[in-house]
Amino acid sequence: MTRSDVEQIKFLDLIMIAIGCMIFAFSLVLFNIKNKLADGGISGITLILKAVFKLNPAYTTLLLNGPLILIGYRYLGKKALIYTIYGTIMLSVWLWVWQQVKLSIDYNHDLLLAAISAGLTGGLGQGIVYRFGGTTGGTDIIAKMIHHFKGIPIGHTLFGLDLIILTFSLVYIDSRHMAYTLIYSFTLSKVVNLITEGPYEASGSFIISNQNSKIVNLVMKKMNRGSTIFEAEGGYSHKSSRVLFVVVSARELNELKKIVLSLDPAAFIVSFHVNEVVGEGFTYKRPNFLSRIKTGKKSPNFFLNKKTKSN
Repeated sequence: MTRSDVEQIKFLDLIMIAIGCMIFAFSLVLFNIKNKLADGGISGITLILKAVFKLNPAYTTLLLNGPLILIGYRYLGKKALIYTIYGTIMLSVWLWVWQQVKLSIDYNHDLLLAAISAGLTGGLGQGIVYRFGGTTGGTDIIAKMIHHFKGIPIGHTLFGLDLIILTFSLVYIDSRHMAYTLIYSFTLSKVVNLITEGPYEASGSFIISNQNSKIVNLVMKKMNRGSTIFEAEGGYSHKSSRVLFVVVSARELNELKKIVLSLDPAAFIVSFHVNEVVGEGFTYKRPNFLSRIKTGKKSPNFFLNKKTKSN
């Protein structure tokens, strides 16, 4: 391992991955195992092995992940490999710890509360692990290998593997518990997405109009948002045109449309969800419009011209 590889490993990442594994293990032991809620991935397999063969998940997590890491290490970067091994060990340690702690959360057999609690805490734990670049191994490695050899999207493989594991979970839970397991899985996925992607939602819009200059100025003045203008060509008419690109928060999208349509009722607008935005006005504070005029500065993406052609 080179010095640069070591420098990429951050102490804060390791601390937060350990905390995430602690929370996820807490959820598995106190909510999933106690209330017979299944799970997907390697965690789901360890729960099956515990229910059927009484094997401790703290040990089976290591036993199942070990061969996968050895086989799939070449498909992980050096940093990802180290974080995966570390995350797997931390999860096993905390699974063992929480099983030794004499703690019980009694929901009076209310599986709905148990499922939601498991989803919230488990999602929080997993989300923290993923947010800081970690993973607990498992089916993620299999999915990456299949993607490498077969080109199948990782998300599709993970969904298929989870479906198979949940189906096998019916050997120790009934259909009622499976229904609540699905509620748990849905809640967990939403919490994981919230933590990894953040609560801030953004929307991108492509705007084709004859009033681009006016739109740019009014958007900057009223919304304090920068814009990008692309030179484009119509696929049918082959006429040159200009396409305006603007990124705003989700709650600002309607305001943007009103501004555009007030200047050009015939404008063509295409809007879409943006998973992540890094930059001024989203991940750090943007100066207001008046301060830009005084300093003579423009938004980093203001009137950045690029040549494109539509199909």
